[in-house]
Order: sequence, then C-alpha cells, then structure tokens
Amino acid sequence: MTDEKAPRKALETKSLHTATRLVHGGTMRSSFGETSEALVLTQGYVYDSMEAAEARFKGEAPGFLYSRFSNPTVAMFERRMAELEGAEAARATASGMAAVTASVMGQVQAGDHVVAAKALFGSCRFVVEELMPRFGVACTLVDGTDLGQWRAAMRPETKVLFLESPTNPQLEIIDIAAVAEIAHAGGAALTVDNVFATPLLQSPLKLGADCVVYSTTKHVDGQGRCLGGVILASEDFIQQKVHNFLRQTGPALSPFNAWVMLKSLETLPLRVRAQMASAEIVADHLAGKPGVARVLYPSRKDHPQHELAMRQMSGGGTVVALELAGGKAAAFRFANALQIMKISNNLGDAKSLITHPATTTHQRLSPEARAEMGIGDGLLRLSIGLEDVRDLIDDFDRALAAL
Repeated sequence: MTDEKAPRKALETKSLHTATRLVHGGTMRSSFGETSEALVLTQGYVYDSMEAAEARFKGEAPGFLYSRFSNPTVAMFERRMAELEGAEAARATASGMAAVTASVMGQVQAGDHVVAAKALFGSCRFVVEELMPRFGVACTLVDGTDLGQWRAAMRPETKVLFLESPTNPQLEIIDIAAVAEIAHAGGAALTVDNVFATPLLQSPLKLGADCVVYSTTKHVDGQGRCLGGVILASEDFIQQKVHNFLRQTGPALSPFNAWVMLKSLETLPLRVRAQMASAEIVADHLAGKPGVARVLYPSRKDHPQHELAMRQMSGGGTVVALELAGGKAAAFRFANALQIMKISNNLGDAKSLITHPATTTHQRLSPEARAEMGIGDGLLRLSIGLEDVRDLIDDFDRALAAL
C-alpha cells in the first residue's frame, strides 16, 4: 500500500486564454522538472544504438537528429507560437527575412509567378522583385489596397500572393480576406507578413491566409536582444512547402534565441497593450501640430482605411507614421532633437525608436518607387515603447519646437 498519488494530468493549453497559453503553451520538461523552460544548447544528439539512429533518421522513431533540423528549446518556441497564432504547425528561423524568403521560395519553382503588394519592407521587396526572377520566378507588384489590381495580376502559373498589413512604414491596410479569396480562386496561396499587427491584434489565418510570417526580432523578443523569425501554417503546408527547404538550406534559429523569446512571450500581451495605449495618445497629440503634414495610425478615424483596419484588427498597433511638412531637413532636425526616443531602424522594442525610412529601411529603392509607396522625405516611423507616455509627449514637443 502506498500514499503516492498519481501524476498530475498534463495541462491542455489550447482551450485556455491567450495570456495563459503564452506562459504555459508548448512546455516540455526534462527529468529535472525545471520551472523555466530548459535551454538545450546542443548541436547533436546521442542514440542508444546504431539501430536507433537508423530508425530516427527514417522517421520510424521520434526524437531529435541535429539542431539544424530541430531542437527541444526551438520546438517549445514553435509550439507556443502555433498556439498563439491558432496554427497547426510552425517552423522557427534565424531571422524574419529567413522566414519570408523560405515561405515564398518553398512554394515556387522556375516558371511560377508571384503577386505582391508594392508597399513592402525593403528586403521583402528585394526577395520578390529581384531575387525570385533570378531563379525563373516572375513577379508582379500591385497596389495592395486595390483589389482590381490583384485580380488583374493573376495568371495560370501564379502560385503565391504576398502582402504585409499594416504595411511598413506608411501603415496601409490591405483587405486580407478579399485577397485570400482572389488567391484561392486562382489556385494560389496567400502569405501574410503580420509583424506590425502582432498575433494579438490580427489573425490572418482566420481571415483566409494560408501562411503567416513574423520577424520575432520585433515584438516577440521586444527588448532589442535577439534575431528570429517564424512561419506558421497548416501541418500539410509546413511539411510540403517549408520543412525540407529549411532542413536542407539551414537558416536555423539558435536555441539560445528561442529560449529568450520563450521568456519574452510570457509578457507579450502586457507589453503590446501598454505600447498601443501610448501609441494612440502619441498619434492624437501629434495630429494637427504646426509643421506636421499628417499622422497615420490605423485606429484614428482619419486613417484612409480606418474601417477596414478596425474590421480585421483589434487595435491600432504600436507604430505611428509621422510626416513633417519640411521634408528631409525637417525630419532630420526633429529626430536629432529627441532625447528619449532613440534613432534605430528596429521596432516593437521596449524603447521608443524612430527611423527615417527614405534613408534607412527603404533607401535602396528608387525615388520613384518610394514615391509610389507613399514614402516621402518627410516621413518618419515611430515605434512606441514602454516609457511613460507623458515623457514621450514632452520629448516630441521639444523636438517640434526645434522646427
């Protein structure tokens, strides 16, 4: 006779609310029973026998093979991100651009065609506009807000439609559900870069997208430490389009970076909620100030796609686009006068950051291409952090006075 109780039932997290899943989802514990997720910093794994190694490589036995393929800490991060996104499967990558590149290249071959919105982050646009054609994959760029252009660009060989919404940096909103319908009617798949909205404010898979990508460097880490990316989709999509591409080409996420991001996910709702509340105040404060040509923020009623934004997003996000009337000179003078907000091309950070897209993130584009995207010389991208918003407002007012 023994007084020992049966082991506690494993926690089923999928039915729990988001904040709880971001603390407990995907956790695997070693025999030590650690509270924090284990950092398994290893390249390879030991097998009990040659027969066991053979079975694992054949897929006949479960287990890890090599950390370029998979790793326990990275697997926990992937599972937690999949639960957050509501996806069947996820694969982590070394950076956000590795996620974008793999998600697109894994779907196409020579002779295929990609349609993408013109308003993309500079590196994303390079992938679809310059890299893909080198390998025989044609690309058509469209005005993402014009559904007629999406329809007109479709061809029998179109395999991928790609967009980001809100866009970087001018915060255009694209109708994800409508573009997904166009993609599926033409036998193509829709991939959405959801980094500005975060998984908390927008769910592209629920709107009909087939694949969602993130630079987890942004809000997921959210504290300026580690690079990372993730691709989320159905199990079939991941296995057929993504898994082998990543396995053979090797843009693997470091277990250390995965561990940092696992810990960061625990506070993601708190951080995004606080940053968004401050972003709303900042946008309202700057609108109409002398020297300010316009302020773009999705939840403001004067945003060109406000109704669409509020239909597919649950909030305006953490980024504000600010255009100054004096062009580049005014933009530089304003940014240089700021004391709290730091000049950096990252976003989604605990620290408030400002960048001038025309000379940083989108500088490699021609002036004509930037003008077509609405990126003028006076445009600044503000990523609002976790500082007291009253201090940020004072910082902005000092900088405006410098104009």
